[in-house]
Formats: sequence, structure tokens, C-alpha cells
Amino acid sequence: MSRATVATLPSEVSGARAVGWWGMVLLITTEATLFACLLFSYFYLAVSNPVWPLGGIQPPDLLLPGSGTVVLLSSSAPMAWAEAGIRRGQQGRLRLGMALSFLLGAVFLGIQAVEYSHKPFTPQTNAYGSLFFTITGFHGAHVFVGLLMSAVTQLRAWLGHFSASRFLAVQNSALYWHFVDAVWIFIFASLYLSPHVL
Repeated sequence: MSRATVATLPSEVSGARAVGWWGMVLLITTEATLFACLLFSYFYLAVSNPVWPLGGIQPPDLLLPGSGTVVLLSSSAPMAWAEAGIRRGQQGRLRLGMALSFLLGAVFLGIQAVEYSHKPFTPQTNAYGSLFFTITGFHGAHVFVGLLMSAVTQLRAWLGHFSASRFLAVQNSALYWHFVDAVWIFIFASLYLSPHVL
């Protein structure tokens, strides 16, 4: 390869041209498959039993998890706003948007912890309890990882690592965060809404 060719190669890439972006897409695909398997297991047991939830457990109350759902889904808006901001070179918008998204994600985890403390069953109670805590806990772990990614990305933002031409880490953090939010829609519909209609 000649020096002239090397000189014309881009030094900063994002989106589908970046290897890191494809790595995140493949990670999300893998994680989506795991969630799909867990939700399939949940519905397989639900339709295989005449009564669901098992053991006289009442269908989940919707107030607290519904509030958490609104909070979590709302967190995608400031994340998208932050990503759009850095595409225009707006550092302040990046920092503020990611901070707001982080705060809403942390509130969601707090709501989930409160909900767990009020559950009259445990993972050891029966198959329903095991699946409920496994699926929601697995998702909660993903939210926590998303918060760690956001924290690192925010630190880098404050150190001035990003610009309108260099923002792959922001893009990947946003992609992961939107995935975590989207998965929760399926979890909420499956674990919280479906027991009221099955």
C-alpha cells in the first residue's frame, strides 16, 4: 500500500464503517437471543400450567413497575439528544444528555430494588418466582452495565475525547442503552401485563 493510499484512509470512523460498532451490534444480537430464550421459557411454563402465576401468587401489581417503565423508557430521549449533540460538536449537550440518561437509569434500578423488597415470593418459591427474578435480574444487570458504560463515556466526555468526527464510544453506549430500554418493553409486557390476561 502506498503512502498516498494510507494518507487517504479515514483516521476516525463511526457507524457501520467501524469495527467497534459491529462488535456492539453482535453483542446486542447475542444478548437479545438470551432474553428471547428466557421469555420463551416463561411463556412455555405459563401455557403449560392451568393457573399462572403458580402457587397462588397474585399477578404483579403494575403501579411501581409501571412507574419504572416510564422512567427507563424516558431515559432514551436524553441519550439520543446527547448523541445528536456530539454529532454537531456540542460538548455541553453531550454531557448533559448523558447525565440525565444516567440519572433516570439509576432511578429505575432503585425502583426495581424497592419492588423486589415487597415481593411475597423468592426465586426459590417455584418456577414462576425463579423465572421472574432471573429475567428481571438479568435485565437489571444489563441496566447496571449500561450505567457503567455511561459513566466511563461521560468521564471521557469531560476529558474532551469526543468531537463531531470522533464519537464511536458515545454511539456504542447509546446503542446499548436503547437496546436495554427496548428489551424492557418485552419484559414488562410478558411478566407484568400477561399474567393479568392469561
